Amino acid sequence: MMEWTDRHFRRFIRLISRHALLYTEMVVTGALIRGDRERLLAFDPSEHPLALQLGGSDPAELARCAGIAEAYGYDEVNLNVGCPSDRVQNGRFGACLMAEPDLVARCIEAMSRAVSIPVTVKTRIGIDQRDSYEDLCSFVETVASAGCRTLIIHARKAWLNGLSPKENRAVPPLRYDVVQRIKQNFSGLEIILNGGIIDLDQAQSHMKVVDGVMIGREAYHNPYLLAEVDGRFYNDHHPIPSRKEVLDAYLPYIHEQLRSGLRLHALTRHILGLFHAVPGARHWRRYLSEHANKAGADARVILAAADKMMCRSF
Repeated sequence: MMEWTDRHFRRFIRLISRHALLYTEMVVTGALIRGDRERLLAFDPSEHPLALQLGGSDPAELARCAGIAEAYGYDEVNLNVGCPSDRVQNGRFGACLMAEPDLVARCIEAMSRAVSIPVTVKTRIGIDQRDSYEDLCSFVETVASAGCRTLIIHARKAWLNGLSPKENRAVPPLRYDVVQRIKQNFSGLEIILNGGIIDLDQAQSHMKVVDGVMIGREAYHNPYLLAEVDGRFYNDHHPIPSRKEVLDAYLPYIHEQLRSGLRLHALTRHILGLFHAVPGARHWRRYLSEHANKAGADARVILAAADKMMCRSF
């Protein structure tokens, strides 16, 4: 979810669900230690609960970054051991770390000693030829022995050579049965299922076996999918806001960000999917895409896009 789940998207999503645990983009340890920390980590209190996802493989650097995350007020720090991109592999983090479970364990141990907030791991079911169930069990056992109690498992293996990151999200088959078996064999761990989940009925069905689900790309392309999350999974039955109410509630934030110098496109790109599957959604997306990049574009573009909707009963 690099360049997707930034603070503007998270602020928008929090208007749809009050309780879903949100994750940042993956932040590389070197960038956090030597870069613009405020730009990378700043968030609005309304975004809680919020987890910072880190990319790295040096235990000392990860421990330092975990401490920084806790000081900033994050509710969880997550180590990414699942991203298959070439850029990630070249930096020796992401999915390639599944081949080094002892190193991952040292990283988790160092991070856990540095903070009091939960330290979690996001991983795959395997990589390349290291894809047997025994390999996965060994990885889970090693990481758990270092203090990790929560694993988010993408139910696909990753091919580090031969497939692009995009292909790795679709070509390797989903193996939900493998994640379910991990939960059965490691009942004391919290196991969160990720990968291919496109609706809440599907999520609810999986949660009969696992402890939770993570929804990634579908939540970005169809954010209103999360409108029933609070009632279904958190027993919070407040009135569900309509799409129009969500948009109206986001407008003050848009005005605020534009006054600070942000360009409109940086905000509208996150709301293109608000009217997913609603008649007129194509007109909404097209109008925003064509006009939000223009010099001087402001919130009037969004209002005009809404006026272009073929169906006004949001």
